[in-house]
Amino acid sequence: MAERRLFTSESVTEGHPDKIADQISDAILDEILKGDQHARVACETVVNTGMAMIVGEISTNTYVDIPKIVRETVKEIGYTRAKYGYDYKTMSVLTGIDEQSSDIAQGVNNAVETRETEAVSTGAGDQGLMFGFACDETEELMPLPISLAHKLSRRLTQVRKDGTIDYLRPDGKTQVTVEYDENNAVKRVDTIVISSQHHEEVETKTIQEDLITHVIQEVVPAELLDENTRYIINPTGRFVIGGPQGDAGLTGRKIIVDTYGGYARHGGGAFSGKDPTKVDRSAAYAARYIAKNIVAAKIASTCEIQLAYAIGVSEPVSISVDTFGTSDYKESDIVNVIRRTFNLSPDGIIEMLDLRRPIYKNTASYGHFGREDHDFPWERLDKAARLKEALSSLKVN
Repeated sequence: MAERRLFTSESVTEGHPDKIADQISDAILDEILKGDQHARVACETVVNTGMAMIVGEISTNTYVDIPKIVRETVKEIGYTRAKYGYDYKTMSVLTGIDEQSSDIAQGVNNAVETRETEAVSTGAGDQGLMFGFACDETEELMPLPISLAHKLSRRLTQVRKDGTIDYLRPDGKTQVTVEYDENNAVKRVDTIVISSQHHEEVETKTIQEDLITHVIQEVVPAELLDENTRYIINPTGRFVIGGPQGDAGLTGRKIIVDTYGGYARHGGGAFSGKDPTKVDRSAAYAARYIAKNIVAAKIASTCEIQLAYAIGVSEPVSISVDTFGTSDYKESDIVNVIRRTFNLSPDGIIEMLDLRRPIYKNTASYGHFGREDHDFPWERLDKAARLKEALSSLKVN
């Protein structure tokens, strides 16, 4: 008898303290990009009981009202009363912003490749490695565990905001364990964990029944649930103190939630609060774009892309492809086609994905990838046919 293979991913709601920080950082970035498309922004946020502190390096010729942006973001999330432990009206907002380092700026402003010529190109804003991933487990070409975890978190927020479950509060977490068969195909959902902040007078049994009915059964396909599926809801028995009152929150602390739920590798760089010259963000988007189009073109059923950069250098120092044995093509041939199809310099990525726009706040909760509720350019499939055609003349393995 084959052993069961289980894999688990988690998500958090927009009221989780780390996600509050991410949304604030990206809201500030968006507001700056509205007035200055070429601003350099590295905006970090920390939240704790009754306060938010904004720090980082920002070089721009526009002005934004940071305290106002912070308060509006916290209000939209739903922390609108002091009894929730965090309140947009009474919280304090502290700022500590410097300009981007001139040593970094000189490498970003003009890359090594063009420094001795009249041409000018943007160099990578830092060294690092970035991963992109796609697989055919779901329609959005994402792993099922993280896809379901995000959908549960979004639904948890929806039923709170529309009043379906009016005793819920903004903070919450979800977790989904999926069982795979011996062929690595999805078999069933084994365990669902949900923890949601709530009004202090609600009984745990009521919360459990309501979340199964109005959240889980509305999100998870019935054919994936069976009599052995476990539901673990608010297992501590009480989750009244939440949000920044319960835990400090930091920008960039949920990088696995932001990407593939641990199903694929991660280079370590966070996304939120960074303008697109920071390849931590833009190259991770480009890598997802490439991987998704490769899977959509049926070149592979699973694909992971790694890109790596050196600070101040325009072109990636390496491109790597892993199809995990699911492609008939040589991975070296796929790399060559990628190089011919995609301009992976910072300027090329920014132009290809139109990244100098205020689109980032919407990425800051419920994942940056596999999103169907927003038209993020790295989720488009407009390169699939071109990749397929380019490879069609090459020999298969």
